[in-house]
Amino acid sequence: MGNLDGLLVINKPAGPTSHDVVARARRLLRERRIGHTGTLDPMATGVLPLVVGRAARLARFLSAGDKSYEAVIRLGFATDTGDATGTPIAAASVGPLPPRAAIEAALDGFRGSFLQQPPVFSAKKVGGRRSYALARAVTSVASAADVRPAPVAVTVHRLDVLGVDGDALSISLDCAAGFYVRALAHDLGQRLGVGAHLAALRRTRCGDYTLDDAVELDAAERDPAGAAAQVVPLSSLLPRMPVVSLTPAGVEGARHGRDLGPRDMTPDAQVPNPESFVRLFNPGGDLVAIAEPARGGLLHPFVVLM
Repeated sequence: MGNLDGLLVINKPAGPTSHDVVARARRLLRERRIGHTGTLDPMATGVLPLVVGRAARLARFLSAGDKSYEAVIRLGFATDTGDATGTPIAAASVGPLPPRAAIEAALDGFRGSFLQQPPVFSAKKVGGRRSYALARAVTSVASAADVRPAPVAVTVHRLDVLGVDGDALSISLDCAAGFYVRALAHDLGQRLGVGAHLAALRRTRCGDYTLDDAVELDAAERDPAGAAAQVVPLSSLLPRMPVVSLTPAGVEGARHGRDLGPRDMTPDAQVPNPESFVRLFNPGGDLVAIAEPARGGLLHPFVVLM
């Protein structure tokens, strides 16, 4: 198949790691240059965008988009991983669980921007090593706490309670990149004083792509040609990023990483806010490069795709 460039949105099933999904996509598309734009834990399901071919160079932009999730949090005890795959770190809470009003009040502290402690078992780096690798090397929860990553600033744009059924709290949320729903579950349990962990997680949106854009992994493996036809082309990626059209001479300059000025652009080109990244297109409508503002009002192509 080969020579594919773009984005394939997979609806990840529970079980495989994100890396497993990448490996399976490499086989079905016969393309080695495939990566993902935001890890989903093995137990999690939902939107996992895969960058294919030259689109891998755009991963940093695609992974920076907001995310939406639906989750089930089980109240009553916390685990060392923050989810249902982990080991309980304390005895289960006894007595009645908090009423919905108390849960709603506690969730107020997780709306907006705040510092979040990433889970010990996460891909965050501590001293140059993955936190989960360090945590697996220790022998107790107490010592695992010594290798936890530093808190990071996160933002939750929306956080709604969908329902409470016994010890199961169902929520949906929109958040900026870098937010851990596992950490939310753990921290909510601490705030409520009963412990909690993430029981189920589904990502419903990643940047501009939703479950409606996603291909089932099993279906893609049964019909590789059909999956290839679902690859979003380079020219359609990053639709929120402004566009500047180049002349043939401008395309050649971009190809060599030369700063570009008005003479390199078509007469109708509108140069956007000087603080914005822009997409550079050739006269045929192909994405040539991503450019950033340079001194003197010029544009510097720093991710070249042709």
